Amino acid sequence: MELQNRRALLALCLHASRADGARSAEERDAIHTALGRIRSEGLDAEALWGEVEGGRRTLAGTARELTSPEARELGYELAVCVCDADGATNEKERAFLGELGRELGLSSTFTERFRREADALAETALTPGASTGEVEALILKRAILCGGLELLPQSLATLAILPLQMQLVYSIGKRHGFELDRGHVKDFLGVAGVGMASQLVEGFVRQLVGGLFGRLAGGMVGGLARGAAGAGLSFATTYALGHAAERYYAGGRKLSGAELRELFGTLLGRARELEPRHAAEIASRARGIDLGALARTLG
Repeated sequence: MELQNRRALLALCLHASRADGARSAEERDAIHTALGRIRSEGLDAEALWGEVEGGRRTLAGTARELTSPEARELGYELAVCVCDADGATNEKERAFLGELGRELGLSSTFTERFRREADALAETALTPGASTGEVEALILKRAILCGGLELLPQSLATLAILPLQMQLVYSIGKRHGFELDRGHVKDFLGVAGVGMASQLVEGFVRQLVGGLFGRLAGGMVGGLARGAAGAGLSFATTYALGHAAERYYAGGRKLSGAELRELFGTLLGRARELEPRHAAEIASRARGIDLGALARTLG
């Protein structure tokens, strides 16, 4: 039964990634690639991808596979977060979520409250934040925070990584005299190869595989240990993104798209090697995160 729930939850994430009807080929490929990096007995992400993309798995049928109130609420939360990957939900996404809420039998009080919370987080204002000190210290601190968020069981924790990464790029650009808007920062992430929806989908799948969503299993026993892979990836992605932004803006934005992607790939490899040295800091940071306070700060 637990496997059935996890498969249905992943399928809802994939349905949500298509909800706005405007998914680019690059985004589609990024999600597919992210799924290919995850292997778990029974949770065949590739097969689910084919079922959803091919129209063989309906939203209504998937909703019926969730066997408990907790799983149905979690399914809605994950879908909202995936819809919010590139900003607050649009009209098509809200229509999709409305249909999903009805199929799941959830109250409008619950669904609207959660959607508003996620929308507010997704539309976090771009501000420099605490940008004093050396760039390396700023980047490392933000990477550790993002890694820690990946270890938390709340779905909004994974969503919070995206605005934190965007704020990091904005802060670094501003240090070098560039006034950026959300569109530019999103484009920077996309050109570098940091897919926003694919990050969320991959993060959620890793948590489904690792057991961090304790509502499905009656607790989060061993969750921090099993979530280490996802935390490491979020740390490395954020760290590499920060250093790529530093090189890009310090150099006057002269790198081509291909050069920026190559740079990010190199930096990501180095960051993955660096991450084990900070694993204990990431776990410690996770234990000290007050998600509600963080969301209020970001908002």
